[in-house]
Parts: sequence; C-alpha cells; structure tokens
Amino acid sequence: MNVGRNSSAEDLRKSTYWNPQKNSSGGAPKFFDPSNEKLYEAYSQLHTLAQEFDKPFDSPAVLVVGHQTDGKSALVEALMGFQFNHVGGGTKTRRPIAINMKYNHNAVEPRCYLVKDDTLGKEEELSLPELQAFIESENSRLEQENSFWAKDIVVKIEYKYCPNLTIIDTPGLISAAPGRKFNGMQQQARMVENLVQAKMQNPDYIILCLEDNSDWSNATTRKAVMECDPELRRTVVVSTKFDTRIPQFARAADVEMFMHPPRHLLDSPAMLGGGPFFTSVPSGRVGLTRDSMFRSNDHFREAVVQREQADIVELERRLDRRLEPSERARSGLSQLRHFLERLLQQRYLDNVPTIVPVLEREHRHASNKLEETVGELADMNQDKLKEKGRQFYQHFLEKIPELLRGTLAAPPRVFGETLSHEHIRGGAFVSNDGRPVSSENPIPNAEMRLFGGAQYHRALEEFRQIVGEVQCPQVSREDIINACGVDEVHDGVNYTRTACVIAVSRAKDTFEPFVHQLGFRLAHIARRMLPVAMYLLQKEGRILSGHEVFLKKIGASFAKFVDQRVKECQEKCREDLLSTTNFVTWSLHSGNKSGLRSVLHPDARVDEKNSYGATSGMSSSSSRDLAKVNPKDQKLMDLVENTLWNRNMKEVTLDVVDLLVRQIYSGIRTYVVQSVELKFNCFFLMPLLNDFSHHLRNEMEDAFDVNLDLVFNVKNVRAALEERQQKLEAELEQMEHIQAKFASIHSQLEVHSGASPATVAAAQAARNGTSFRTAADREMQISSDSVRAAQEMEAGIAHAKEQFAHYSPTNAGVRQQGKTMNSPGTVQSGRSGSRGILSPRNI
Repeated sequence: MNVGRNSSAEDLRKSTYWNPQKNSSGGAPKFFDPSNEKLYEAYSQLHTLAQEFDKPFDSPAVLVVGHQTDGKSALVEALMGFQFNHVGGGTKTRRPIAINMKYNHNAVEPRCYLVKDDTLGKEEELSLPELQAFIESENSRLEQENSFWAKDIVVKIEYKYCPNLTIIDTPGLISAAPGRKFNGMQQQARMVENLVQAKMQNPDYIILCLEDNSDWSNATTRKAVMECDPELRRTVVVSTKFDTRIPQFARAADVEMFMHPPRHLLDSPAMLGGGPFFTSVPSGRVGLTRDSMFRSNDHFREAVVQREQADIVELERRLDRRLEPSERARSGLSQLRHFLERLLQQRYLDNVPTIVPVLEREHRHASNKLEETVGELADMNQDKLKEKGRQFYQHFLEKIPELLRGTLAAPPRVFGETLSHEHIRGGAFVSNDGRPVSSENPIPNAEMRLFGGAQYHRALEEFRQIVGEVQCPQVSREDIINACGVDEVHDGVNYTRTACVIAVSRAKDTFEPFVHQLGFRLAHIARRMLPVAMYLLQKEGRILSGHEVFLKKIGASFAKFVDQRVKECQEKCREDLLSTTNFVTWSLHSGNKSGLRSVLHPDARVDEKNSYGATSGMSSSSSRDLAKVNPKDQKLMDLVENTLWNRNMKEVTLDVVDLLVRQIYSGIRTYVVQSVELKFNCFFLMPLLNDFSHHLRNEMEDAFDVNLDLVFNVKNVRAALEERQQKLEAELEQMEHIQAKFASIHSQLEVHSGASPATVAAAQAARNGTSFRTAADREMQISSDSVRAAQEMEAGIAHAKEQFAHYSPTNAGVRQQGKTMNSPGTVQSGRSGSRGILSPRNI
C-alpha cells in the first residue's frame, strides 16, 4: 500500500468522517450544532413513543429500502461505525430495526439500549452480544413462523463514532421466480413488499433507495419506491458495491454515463442530493475466528475509510481527471453520511413547530381516554353493569328495524353485497344436478351493493324469477308405464292418475331444495345485519368497548333467533309443499276437463310459462268458449277420452299425458312460489321486526339473574381496563416528558427566528390536523399569501382613488395630464402604473 493513499485515508479519518462535532461552522449558534443532544434525544423518544403506542405521527427518519443482497445491513453498519447485525444471503431481516444513533464522545464502546415490546417504551441497556442475540432470535422466530412483522425493533446506540441519525433497516425485497413451483417464495415477496410499502407511505421518512446494478435502466428498487414517491422528492438513490462496478467500465465514457445518468434513465430533478450516491463497504465480519476479516471495529472503520479512498483513486484514474466537487460530494460513504446527517437535522428543525401542537392534541386525547377508563373501572359493579347492558341492547334493538326499513347511515361499499358476492357467501340457487340456476331475465339491482331490507327483497325477487321459470322435466314412455301399475280392483289404466303421480313427484323433488336454499340465503342476509348494527352503534358512541363477551352474547342471541325462525319457515313451507303434492285438487292444479281441452286446442292453450298469472281453474265464460270448437277437433277429443284407459299407449296418449303433467306441475309451481314468499314474509320478516325484542330481553335478563360476572366477564374486563389504564398513564408520562423537551426547543427556535410567519403557519397547520413537509413548502405558502394580499390591497386602493378622484380638482388635473404625458409616478398603462398608485408619494 503506497504512502499517498495512507496519508489520504489518515486525512479523511481526521477530518469529519468519525467526528460529527466538526460539521458545525464556527459562526453557527450552539443550538444548531449537530452534537446538540436535546434535539436528537427528543426525536429519538418521539419515534419510540409513536412505535410503542401506535400514534398517527412519527419523527423524521431514514428508511433503508433495497432488495436482498443489495447491502442494506452492511451499509447501515458502515454508517454506525461498528457491526452488530446478521449479514448474509437470504432473508435475514424479518422485522424492521429502528436504530436511533446518537453521538457520545465518552462512549468508547457502543452503548446499546433496547425498547422491548412489553416495557411500554422503557429502555433496557444491553451489551452488544445480548442485542445481537435478541435480534437473531426474533428473526429466527419469524423465520420458523414463515412471517414478517411490521413493528420496529427500536434500538438506541450511543457511540463516539456514531452520527446523529435515525435509520430504519427494512427486510430485503424479494425477486421471486415465476411458476407454481415457487409459490412459497412469491407469497413471501408479497408480504415483504406490503410491509415496506406501508413504511414508505409515511411522509416523514427519507427513503434511502439502494440499487445494485451497472445499468440505471434496471430500476429494480426504484420501481417499488416510486409507487409511494413518484418524483423521488424524499428519496436518496444509492448505488452500492461501487468497488465492483468500477472495474466493469472499459472506457471513461462508461464511467461518465454511470455517474451522470441521462434524464430518460433517471429523470428526477427533485431527487434529494441532486443525483445518486456511490458507496462501497468492505466485505468481511468482525471477530476472532479464522474466517473473520477484521479483528476489531477499529479495524473495520479503518477498512471503510481505505475502501473509499481506493475507490476515489481508481475512479480518477479511469476518468483521467480529478473529480469535480459535485461528483466528490456524492462519492463515498463519508459523503452520504454527512448528507444524511445534515438533511435529517434540517427536517428535525423544520418539524418542530408542527410537532408541538400535535403533541398537545394527542395529550388531550390520551387524557380523555384515561378519564374514560377510570370511569369504566368505577362502574364495574352489578347495578351499573346491568343498567349499561340494558341501555345497549335497547339501542341495538332499534337498529334491526332501521336496517330492514332502509337507511343510509352505513356505507354500502363496506357493508353491502352485490348479487355475485351474495352467491359466494350465502349460496346460490342450485338445481338437482348440482348446477347453479340462473334466470332468463336479469335480476333487478344485481350489481348494487345492498344490505338489510333491500338485500332481503332482492333475494325474494331472485327466488320468484328462478323458481317461476323452472320447467317440468320431459316425460318418457318408461315414466308413464311405471307410473301406471296395477289397481287392486281392475287391470285398466287410468292415465289421469298417472299424470298426477308423475307431476307431484317431479314437483316435490324440484321445489323442496329451493325452499331450503332460500332459507339459508335469508339467514345469511339477516346475520349480516349484526355487524352493520354494531357499526352504527359505534358511530353514535354507544358501543360497549371492552365488553366483548357481552357483545358476543348479543350476537349469539340474534343468530339463534334467526336460525329458529328460518327453520320454522322452512318447515311450514314443506308442509304446504307436502299438502300440494300429496293430493291433487283439480281446481287448484288446473287439470279438469276444460284444462285438457286447453291442452289439446291450440287456440285455448294455457301458457305454462306464465307462472304468476295462472289461475286455479277456468271461468264459465272460458268453458263456453272452449266448447265452441270445430267437429273435427271434437271427435279427436272424444276419441282420446274414450281410449284414455287403454294400455296400448300411442303417440297421442303420450302427448296428452305429458301435457297434462305439465299443466299440473305449472299449478303446483305457481302455488309454491306464492306460498313460500308469503310464509317467509309472515314468519321470518315480521318476527324480526316485532318479536326479536321480546326474545332478546328475556334471554339477557335471564343471563343477568343467573351469573352477571359470566355475561360481562368482569374479571377479564377489569384486568383489561387496568392494563389500559397503566398503558395510558405510561403514555402520558412519556408524552409530557417529550412535550417539555419540544416546548423548550420550540421556544429557542422562536427566539432565533423572531416568531417568523413560517413558524406560526406551521403551528396553525398542525392544530388543524394538517402538516407542512419542509420549510420550503411553508415559505412558498406564506409567499403566495403575501402576493395575494398585496394584489387585493392594490385593487382596493385603486378602486378608492377612482371613487374619490372627482372630489379633488388637483387630482383631476393630474389625471388629464396623465393622458398625454408621463409624469413621475404616473404612466399610461402596465404594471408600472400599478406601482405608481401604490407608492407612498401618490397615496
């Protein structure tokens, strides 16, 4: 190794690489020094608070995103200055690791603090081997479960070589191979992508997008990042493993192309840093084994510096020139480290005005929840529990009729079902051969997402159409002969009896399954009203939070009532079907002599498909009309009637029996449709509206008398409330501590900025539930408001001058002169004229 390179590495190490305190300029105030512990500690605690208590805010942080083997964990370790994570091939990181790095010049060795999942945000100091063991055990546990977890492992590191950064190392994106053989890997890839996408949605995070390729047209990681940040406005692109890229370039033009990608390959002028960064991390692990490359973390840091210097030397050799300052600012890990630290510090300062009112709002919210929890604990006695239970089920009973009669209080896109979804979840109408039956005519409102009474009516309409269109199966010779049999009195054939036997048998086999399917469908529709009713109660603030056992008791009672009523309706419908198919009443089944005439005579034939208009018999006028037939047809009917009992069945006999079967079948079908619909309306819908309230009251009051503790699960509810109280108290304690820190920081900022309009606007936006991303956004907003106010003032002053000008002769004279000459402060037209009006001299 030559001396020049050693001296360059020594100069780099002595400059600013491992000493963040040297980043500040001598003239900057002490508060803006990067080593300010108060600012970074406040944001570190804010991130812990947001992760532990699932808050809607978070602190700015650097989110590292990349594919497997892109070098994410190695890059994070190089930024920290020591190795602590498991680095290797495959999916090693299965849970994001949030590392709050803090510079501490007294920490010669890394001081590690871990926020465990069951400590309510409290830190526990661990040794470095203990921290490594915990992280590896978490990854091994999730690997055995074949899962990932979005909750961060929150780690705090204090070290004399650490920058002041908060970095979140995410699981590596997976490029799974296509094909059914790799279904498991494809499922893991989707899980990781969903986890990382959810993290990137946070607007407070700076995305560190790692790319491991030699061609910028291969946007492997950028493709995923740009789904959340299309213009890369909060993204820093990093090309990793740069030491392996440089030897691949044969010409200086190739190096230039890679370091300055064309706009069509990396077209994002808003990208943070102005372009991609280029980094290299030496391979190898720290340890004392034979396979270890570095004996200590000091040795590792020395290798990181030497690797960067070697890259710069080789890069300049291939370019045959020295790097420009803009190129050097993006080459090497030290440049990336300094850029991220300055960027994150600026984000910290920009967000202080918005965080203070947000913390105040969250503090009020948590205080109200704590007060409610304390009140619920005080109400855990029998009398108050009974009263709360009675009030709740009374409100619940009001919601069921409301849903059946129709309401818009619940969103259909959440609770509604289209007819196709209803078929999947509640079952479709199926024929005897197991195939779904569809109507020839479209079902009304089939594509609409319905619930409650509207969905109930659509299901009955579908039943009416489908069953009304079911045709009688074809009657064969074998069916007729087998249905004839032998009578106990004579051996003649009664084809009228044969037609009745065939018709009622076919009708029973066809219609009974439809009755069962309709009951199952309507039970599904009724049970779906339970979550809708609970949503409406929660929306109105009447839900009993924490009393899941009581709510399940209400739901079980409702489901029991629905099932009972459905079974009763199905039984009544079967009784009607049995009575209709056990004995044929010709006036009901339209099968008398006039019915036969209507079958044979083409002009008087009854339309079998008109199920809804079928009548039970024909009127006297219709009989007289049918009697007026020509003599030829009359002889044919007489011949058929005289030979109807002949076993020597001919074609005309087969046709007559078949048509007679269809006539009886049609009458049964019409009666079944009307009867079933009437039964479900009377014995299912009406009880839901009128009888369920009595049923629920009786069941709940009986349960109150038997064992109130079992109904409300008092022991577990009390334990859950005490746990919630403990968690809220810990949350408030930490929030008050953080509030004090941010209030102090905010006051210093106001003193320094003189309560600038940007700070006031940011605070106002936070109180209103919105936020400004950066200081630039705030200043642009303030500038826009100022310009608009100036334009309005200009227009107002001009209007006032025009109104009062005719009262002053002097001004009138000036106006007359202004038409022909350009006097000072007065012009003929244009913007300068507006400035003249607004000038103090003219006003």
